[in-house]
Amino acid sequence: MSAPPLLALHGIFKRFGAVQALADVELEIHAGEVVALVGDNGAGKSTLVKVISGVAPADAGAVEWEGRSVQITRPHEARDLGIATVFQDLALCDNLDVVGNLFLGREIRRFGVLDEVEMERLTLGLLDTLAIRMPSVRLPVASLSGGQRQTVAISRSLLGEPKLLLLDEPTAALGIEQTAQVLDLVEQLRERGHGVLLISHNMGDVKAVADWIAVLRLGRNNGFFDVTTTSHEQIISSITGATDNAVTRRRAYEREVEL
Repeated sequence: MSAPPLLALHGIFKRFGAVQALADVELEIHAGEVVALVGDNGAGKSTLVKVISGVAPADAGAVEWEGRSVQITRPHEARDLGIATVFQDLALCDNLDVVGNLFLGREIRRFGVLDEVEMERLTLGLLDTLAIRMPSVRLPVASLSGGQRQTVAISRSLLGEPKLLLLDEPTAALGIEQTAQVLDLVEQLRERGHGVLLISHNMGDVKAVADWIAVLRLGRNNGFFDVTTTSHEQIISSITGATDNAVTRRRAYEREVEL
């Protein structure tokens, strides 16, 4: 019998006032696989990340974690399950070095004093495990490149030994070399057995590292594709609505009527 998915969402709904951001959304993510979540602006991608991370709990629907029903209503509940989120703003402290950022809020103390030696040792060990190269872990984060800052944020999320990572546009505004560095890290995460939900607008990045692509359109599912057997054109058609499913077409009509 195959193992249940790390995370399974069933019939997720989320409304913000008069706006129905998500409607009847389904999603599954297994250990050791990368699922790319794609869609046009306003498709509901960021809202779904907030639902999974506990920032904006679902109004209705079921969430299963490793085959059992769970409730995620607060960020700490997601973290306790083993879900880590790296949002697009990264939430790094520019004036702190790499070690300080990794252990911010979870500092190691020895006899009431920060154990800088142990924290640096653990930082170097983690970066080495992930094959991440830094000029120095004692440099202020403000002096690092965009790609290096992104890898610091992802590395920090791994300190709690999560099973699932949510990465919100990790390569946005990065150059070619920096993007390659981040995508290499995503592949490292998969090889280590983590599940990864990758939110991205860049289809090149998606095709390079994802195993599956989940498309959202107008807050609803509009396709779930195997990267190896699906053409670029099919995915774009699903994103733009050229191949809307019946439910999505109905929702688009309802929105037109409301307007």
